[in-house]
Amino acid sequence: MAGLVIFTGANGSMGLHAADYLLSKYPHHTAIFTVRDASEALRDIIAKHAKGNAFVLPLDLADLTATHAFADKVIAGMQSGAYPSLGAIVCNAYYWNLVGDPEQTVDGFDKTIQIGHIAHAALVLRLLGSFGDDGGRIVLLSSDSHWPGKNPMEVFPPSIDDLDELIKPQPGGDKQGLGYQRYASSKLAMTAWMYALNRQLQQNGRLGKITAVAINPGGMIDSRCLRTNTPESLAQLQQSLLATPLTDLQRQMGPTVRTAEPASADVVELALNPAYRGKYGFYTLLREDKSSPDSQNEEKQIKLWDKTLEWARITEANTALPLQHGLD
Repeated sequence: MAGLVIFTGANGSMGLHAADYLLSKYPHHTAIFTVRDASEALRDIIAKHAKGNAFVLPLDLADLTATHAFADKVIAGMQSGAYPSLGAIVCNAYYWNLVGDPEQTVDGFDKTIQIGHIAHAALVLRLLGSFGDDGGRIVLLSSDSHWPGKNPMEVFPPSIDDLDELIKPQPGGDKQGLGYQRYASSKLAMTAWMYALNRQLQQNGRLGKITAVAINPGGMIDSRCLRTNTPESLAQLQQSLLATPLTDLQRQMGPTVRTAEPASADVVELALNPAYRGKYGFYTLLREDKSSPDSQNEEKQIKLWDKTLEWARITEANTALPLQHGLD
């Protein structure tokens, strides 16, 4: 039996296209699409795939209590037979704010890092024991923004050097530049954490069949993110980009510039296509690639791993992964 796929952030530009592609290409899988607030667009997509088996469940990643409760609910559903065993988790949800100061969640963390990294780590670690005997894949959405100097929107480079600053950044200053830095740093954190997670999984028997990949899906010119919590100048830029032939944009800006539809297909393929079974590491589109030097720094990975366990409220009692602080 095909397994369960959990896809977070399913109301977004990529999420809607991914839902359509997944239910069309992989109808034998059961899908849980998580949203903070359900949309008619997502329900309409699900409704047109009569052979699909899909559920839309609420999940507020800005609340760790809610995130753990969601994991409990999914685990109970698998134990009761309502869902098959896990085959893949796609960590797609994100948050950014380029027009305001850092926002704090109910858990006391910066909202960008909690949604982009901490809550996803909690979800993944809680659900590892629910994968089937054949293992599966964890797909983490990265970005070229995680690599200093690669994205033209960067004003301040991403960093995971100061983990206290990462979770509680100071207000003030250039709101757009610092807001983008918080977003880029969350992508750097998720990418670095992926390497630490894979080391842990590879040391553990049955869980060793589960692998994690981080993917830069490309620069999506039609993404809703350019119109959400952004200055008007970015919305105007998007209109200009959409009015320009894509081939011209790719000549000017590189081959990874594209729209959300093909990007979402790549993410689903990386999660479910048997050709990627056992693959791990970093991908640009569907090509194995190198991530930034900072993300590959093992000392930084270890420090981030240990703090993430603490932030995400992960203990020996609520994950199937034997916890090794410092990856000893």
